Amino acid sequence: MSFNTVRHNYKITKQQRECLHGHKAFLVWFTGLSGSGKSTLANLVEIALHKQGLSTYVLDGDNIREGINKDLSFEPVDRKENIRRIAEISNLMLDAGVITLAAFVSPYIKDREKIKKIVGTDNFIEIFVNTSLEVCEKRDVKGLYKKARSGEIKNMTGISAPYQAPLNPGLEVVTDGQPIEKSVKTILKYIQNKLK
Repeated sequence: MSFNTVRHNYKITKQQRECLHGHKAFLVWFTGLSGSGKSTLANLVEIALHKQGLSTYVLDGDNIREGINKDLSFEPVDRKENIRRIAEISNLMLDAGVITLAAFVSPYIKDREKIKKIVGTDNFIEIFVNTSLEVCEKRDVKGLYKKARSGEIKNMTGISAPYQAPLNPGLEVVTDGQPIEKSVKTILKYIQNKLK
């Protein structure tokens, strides 16, 4: 931590940037097990918002872990730091007036509460993508569950590491047996009020 930094007082505010974009900026945080559909939902929601002419950006494990967080492991202490950094990046995106969609397992309630503190409660929507472990394992899009079951991956959420489901998410989407289009419509309907 640097004690020799002084915050510069920039003249353009978040509100001015939102006015330029024509909508409010907020963070939509998708949490759930690997394979639950978080990134797929975030992508489809972004497409729908983009078609409305809104400024958006998706953050997920691929564009974060390949760059800014490539130095972090999946050990609990690094997972915590991973989420903290993502929250700080999200906060900058919100200050830029951009609707930010973040798709991360983010298994710990305490870490998700910290995100809310960093970006502000009014700027935070938590969406719990509730998909059973059984369905996630059947999907196993990236082959992670198979590797975890064989011992190749340690600290796999849902297998050898815990997942703490949100107690009071803004929205819960149960994707087991539900068409993805229905989940997308539910999410879009929920966030409409935030856009005004």
